[in-house]
Amino acid sequence: MKVLQDTTSNEQVNFFAEDETLRLILEDRLDGPFLSYAKRELHLFGERCANEIDERAKHTDREGEPRLLRYDKYGEEVSEVWVNEGYRQTVHETYDTGIVGYVHQEIPDLGHRGNYTYSFAQGYLLSHAEPGFYCPVTLTMATAYLLEHYAGDEVKERFLPHVCSTGEVPLYEGATFLTERQGGSDVGANVVKAVCEGGQYRLYGEKYFASNAGMAGVAMVLARMEGAPAGTKGLTLFAVPWRREDGSVNGLRIRRLKDKLGVRAVPSGEVEFDGAIAYVVGDPKKGIHYMLEALNLSRICNSVASLGIMRRAFLESKAYASRRNAFGKRLTEYPMVMDTLGKMAAKLHVETAAVFDLIKLYEKVTDGEASREEHLLNRLYIALLKKETAEQAIHFAHEAIEMHGGNGYIEDFVTPRLLRDAQVLTVWEGTANILALELNRLVNKYEAHNLFLSAMRERLITVPESEMRASLIVELDRLGNDLGAFATYDEAMQTFEAKCLMKRMVVMYESVIALEWSRKHGGRFTKLAEIYMTETWSLRKQGEQMKTVEYFSEIM
Repeated sequence: MKVLQDTTSNEQVNFFAEDETLRLILEDRLDGPFLSYAKRELHLFGERCANEIDERAKHTDREGEPRLLRYDKYGEEVSEVWVNEGYRQTVHETYDTGIVGYVHQEIPDLGHRGNYTYSFAQGYLLSHAEPGFYCPVTLTMATAYLLEHYAGDEVKERFLPHVCSTGEVPLYEGATFLTERQGGSDVGANVVKAVCEGGQYRLYGEKYFASNAGMAGVAMVLARMEGAPAGTKGLTLFAVPWRREDGSVNGLRIRRLKDKLGVRAVPSGEVEFDGAIAYVVGDPKKGIHYMLEALNLSRICNSVASLGIMRRAFLESKAYASRRNAFGKRLTEYPMVMDTLGKMAAKLHVETAAVFDLIKLYEKVTDGEASREEHLLNRLYIALLKKETAEQAIHFAHEAIEMHGGNGYIEDFVTPRLLRDAQVLTVWEGTANILALELNRLVNKYEAHNLFLSAMRERLITVPESEMRASLIVELDRLGNDLGAFATYDEAMQTFEAKCLMKRMVVMYESVIALEWSRKHGGRFTKLAEIYMTETWSLRKQGEQMKTVEYFSEIM
């Protein structure tokens, strides 16, 4: 068993064992038997992620990335994707934990389903080691969601047991193919055609950025039926198996695999459809509606992957600084280093708590128990946190590289891979500009900014009086005034101002959560809240107390 990659420690590591924030989230959300089960399984998975899965991830990134095999030895086109054996082992070990399956079926040891809190805890641990592979897991989660919620019985029975497999039947990984060359984020420009031939739909056209190509057993694809209107309203959702029942490729061709900057574990390709058999999922007129629901699930996964990178970057920074001597001292004896690590610890804790706060609301939405207002807040929080976590993943990877100095830029260390893998998270599932347009829609159509302000005020009522609470109320009033003005702007001005306001909204949301954790748990979490609030709202004046230094030993 290996040690934390790229450090000089002889201690074995486990990504779950010392994560107090995650432990308290689980204790708050899961009941007794489920909690005991989750802690046991996450401890085992956390150890595996920190050791074998991490070692395989390094090999896949450096030497064993997927390769396209266009033809077999007889010259027949097969469009197969080769992945290394270690990657295959990670596939089976991960899906067999129920990371997808137990959201939709019973956990044998418990006699009831799991939930998204448990699944996302697994994804968070996996993303410490292999955020690239968490992309196919995300796509499989989205595929399972769409099949369970919208597919007819015949289609559901054909695919869902395989998509949710934990080893009892052959696994079908999933995929969601949206992007086309002429459209990109403009999904309404899609031109892949669905033609009814002999009572069976077949697809023709191409998808330009198809992740998990060649590995997916079934893909969820948007296509336009003959005679359907232009734009997003004319798109229908189809389930497309990669292979036909006789084992032959289902009218699909991989033109090439993308040569990506990072997340090299996931094969992303250009896929051509040449008469691929396809099965309608749900109402043919609601394809874009279904896919947008799956997109929101994928955006949460994106945030979870970002958290995994953030924590791995923090762990690597802390381990290196604790062992590295410079100018006669350990790095952790220097106030500048203590300040960097302290700010990372505070942001990581608060952002993890915020994402799992969102997940609690998301579970209420997917269980059909949420009000209209909660549905809107769910959409808003997803957009805010997807943007913030992705940007913070890049920032944390940058900080880890700087903490390591020249070593941080060397591929023998994990830090370059963290930065390369983090960069795509700002692009996948919607760039900051696309997420800003979501804010504009929610404000203009539903006055979601007023719902947000009300929610923050209601939550602050439960927080005891303090200097931090008083400061936050002042900032909330300022934000309320600016959001009110924003709602009156024309389209051009709204698009210009939206991203700045999203930043202020997300740190307000996180600040409220920081104070809630301080009230509920005290001790270390009060100190983390003080550091977060001081940094976020610029509460410290030059020459005043350095809380990151004063609290360093307690928060580390």
